[in-house]
Amino acid sequence: MIAVQQLTKRYGRHTAVEDVSFHCEPGTVTGFLGPNGAGKSTTMRMICGLTPPTSGAATVDGRPYRQLPNPGRTVGVLLDASAQHAGRTGRETLTVAAATMGVNRRRVDEVLDLVGLGPAAARRRVRAYSLGMRQRLGLAHALLGDPRVLVLDEPANGLDPEGIFWMRGLLRDFADRGGTVLLSSHLLREVEAVADRLVVIGGGRIVAQGDKDDLLAGAGTVVRARDGAALRAALHRAGLTVSDNSEGLLVSADTDAVGEVALAAGVALTELRPAGGGGLEQLFLALTAAAPATAIAEPAGEVVR
Repeated sequence: MIAVQQLTKRYGRHTAVEDVSFHCEPGTVTGFLGPNGAGKSTTMRMICGLTPPTSGAATVDGRPYRQLPNPGRTVGVLLDASAQHAGRTGRETLTVAAATMGVNRRRVDEVLDLVGLGPAAARRRVRAYSLGMRQRLGLAHALLGDPRVLVLDEPANGLDPEGIFWMRGLLRDFADRGGTVLLSSHLLREVEAVADRLVVIGGGRIVAQGDKDDLLAGAGTVVRARDGAALRAALHRAGLTVSDNSEGLLVSADTDAVGEVALAAGVALTELRPAGGGGLEQLFLALTAAAPATAIAEPAGEVVR
């Protein structure tokens, strides 16, 4: 289990993450979503002990990451697939990690096979790997210690469609066997396909969290009018969050509220309906449309995303 409690990270006068709280239960995949600069990677780095929080706490299985006696046996981490020794082979990379964690070397072959890196790929130097191969090697490293928890930042980046489908099945199987997965990704359709719960962050703050089905059921309203500019202006005056949608305007409010605003402004509508059918993409746009980015120039080795 992952528990995040009121995490805050400040760099001087700039707040990158503010009062973030959520939890990830065993047997579930939690999708951690947000636009660039929202604070996702900073939050994940704080969970994994790489970035000290200004305040708040994060624990894995009841302990801060840095207090875990052998972290790789409890939590598998993939935050940057490029952060691998370019001069080692894939097998050497995992063999060194296995020795560090006290894992039997037979496990190296097991995870190489699990992630689809055959003998020829395992003998190649990491510098010759494609991004997709590095992602597979990074996931093999995360799985090497047979952990109960996975923390993965953009693990599907660089994978082809077949690889993305494979990863979805791997993560779903891991959770179905009682594991806990925290997954950050910009591939919203893939997150929608595999996640049980969603945590959405914008401007360094949590803007929504809960069961995926419950959140998608309240995704907002799609509305269109002959005079789109007048409708948009009326919605803004009413303090409603509005974003562009391929079918019209997406509004973070129910249909009754949107209809009342249009009626009061004398705007004739041509369409007004719940946006739930648009799935996670529409929900994401509605929730993050008004959230400011928090990206800043940070100290070396630290990235906000």
